[in-house]
Amino acid sequence: MPSSHTRRWPMRQLIAASSVILLVACAEKPTAADAQPLPVTPAAPAVISAPAADNLDIQPAQSFSEWQANFRVQALKAGINPLVFDNAFKDITPDMGVIKADRSQPEFSRPVWEYLDGALSPLRVRNGQRLLEQNAQLLSRIEQRYGVDRQALVSVWGMESNFGTFQGNKSVIRSLATLAYEGRRPEFAQSQLIAALKIIQEGDISPEKMLGSWAGAMGQTQFIPTTYETHAVDFDGDGRRDIWNSSADALASTAHYLQSSGWKQGQPWGFEVNLPGGFDYALADGAVRKSVGEWQKIGVILPANAAGADQLSATLLLPAGYRGPAFLVLDNFRAILRYNNSSSYALAVGLLSERFAGQGTIKGDWPKDERPLSRSERVELQTLLSNRHYDAGKADGIIGANTRKAIRSAQQALGWPADGYPSHKLLESLRNP
Repeated sequence: MPSSHTRRWPMRQLIAASSVILLVACAEKPTAADAQPLPVTPAAPAVISAPAADNLDIQPAQSFSEWQANFRVQALKAGINPLVFDNAFKDITPDMGVIKADRSQPEFSRPVWEYLDGALSPLRVRNGQRLLEQNAQLLSRIEQRYGVDRQALVSVWGMESNFGTFQGNKSVIRSLATLAYEGRRPEFAQSQLIAALKIIQEGDISPEKMLGSWAGAMGQTQFIPTTYETHAVDFDGDGRRDIWNSSADALASTAHYLQSSGWKQGQPWGFEVNLPGGFDYALADGAVRKSVGEWQKIGVILPANAAGADQLSATLLLPAGYRGPAFLVLDNFRAILRYNNSSSYALAVGLLSERFAGQGTIKGDWPKDERPLSRSERVELQTLLSNRHYDAGKADGIIGANTRKAIRSAQQALGWPADGYPSHKLLESLRNP
């Protein structure tokens, strides 16, 4: 699901059931499609709801009716028709399951190779190939209009909603009202709620049919309301921007967003590379950009399909640290990151788009003996790093730029490859100096 410039987070379903696919590593965000199992034969879409929250201790400063009355004043000032507001909020009550999901932080995450196994399942590949063929004329028109490659669009479609078969089943108005009333980011939720009311007011969809994730992501490619307002298009010409029921509108809207995010038609998202012995793994930093040719000059070995990419700007991605596969990723990878700010998601989208043509196979070996740190272990790692004067920032379990910089500093001090990857080995070393 795309952001509104700086991005929504969180904007996806959190699923507790063991049968679902979870996204990987601390920064990953689940998509609607990942809430559905991937069976060997097609099945009806799963109906997934947030975990039960019967015992959730909620003590808001005001009643929901008081909040609603105050918000109604704001909405009307923002141009919402009183009748539209009252109809949308008819019988709306807080959804405690949404609050539970908003406050939940999964303790464990799956490693990137397991995530990719699910994201690139043979069933998803076959369905994507079929839909590429069935929608060839439509996709040609979208390519001509927006300059975004069809394989990438169908890949996002598959990742976000299993090609439209699972879009989320919660009332977007109720979910956003709940988050605006008692969520962690009420101002953000209120802005999304006003945008959702504008969508209803514009006649694109009725309140009861505006369904999506617990956090308000909507449609076949999971737009948040503000991004819908800025990028959704009526591509089928029926007078409505219908990303729920019109694949043409959903795919064209996604292409519009990727176009505005810097997509370069005909260019690769990136490619797997081999690194030489003695390589400086500290260069695997999203802030370090070099041309493909410059990477090659310092020993990075390119695949045959990288021919002609010498001048393209690339960063080095090590999704499992120095022990796993390495990738040079380009502008189109960064455009996918604007859609969903997860390197594992962007990697899956890129690889899936290649799988449709029988390619996209990773040749390097994953370090399957290395399990990702749990959330509590990541918090402990950050705390220990900061205690050793490696400033890891807030100990929140999120491995961001500050934490990775601190990890590199600690790894360098130990004489290890400084790839910035949070490993059990490093955690143990910090526990036992």
